[in-house]
Amino acid sequence: MNERTASVQRDTLETQISVAINLDGTGDASFETGLPFLEHMLDQVARHGLIDIDIRATGDLQIDAHHTVEDIGITLGQAFTEAIGSKKGICRYGHAYVPLDEALSRVVIDFSGRPGLEYKIDFVRAQVGNFDVDLFFEFFQGFVNHANVTLHIDCLKGHNAHHQIETVFKAFGRSIRMALTRDPRLGDVLPSTKGAL
Repeated sequence: MNERTASVQRDTLETQISVAINLDGTGDASFETGLPFLEHMLDQVARHGLIDIDIRATGDLQIDAHHTVEDIGITLGQAFTEAIGSKKGICRYGHAYVPLDEALSRVVIDFSGRPGLEYKIDFVRAQVGNFDVDLFFEFFQGFVNHANVTLHIDCLKGHNAHHQIETVFKAFGRSIRMALTRDPRLGDVLPSTKGAL
């Protein structure tokens, strides 16, 4: 069985990001980004997706967190593309509903080879702590564009913004775990009638 691991470095004038992942891990996570709330959310992806994730990021946080958050999404997407490889034998589709107290979110993912994001979260407030919740869209758009996935995110209910986004990230991790599970019945077959993803 091939190891599904990747290490990606992305350097721009605004950010320097390194991401290492193991898609068949145990949920170990290590972060150094200067953005503790984002790290808390990424930890959900690792734990609930059973993906080992290490992310190191420095960016122009003195301006705001926009470039760093977006570029972490981009680099994580690139790492997924590299780690998955040919996609032969994967289930391809994944979905999850996750509650947290009053909040409930649904995430559906397709490792389709085509980037597409449908994102519906009506946040009850604009910030959690000092983190601008608008930046989560930028994170997911960056991930989608570089992992080449179709991703539908819907927060169905919730009146606590922390709970709203945490249910999204937990469901994101669970849906990835389902989609990237190897189906032994597929063997080395791509899960597509086109023969390409």
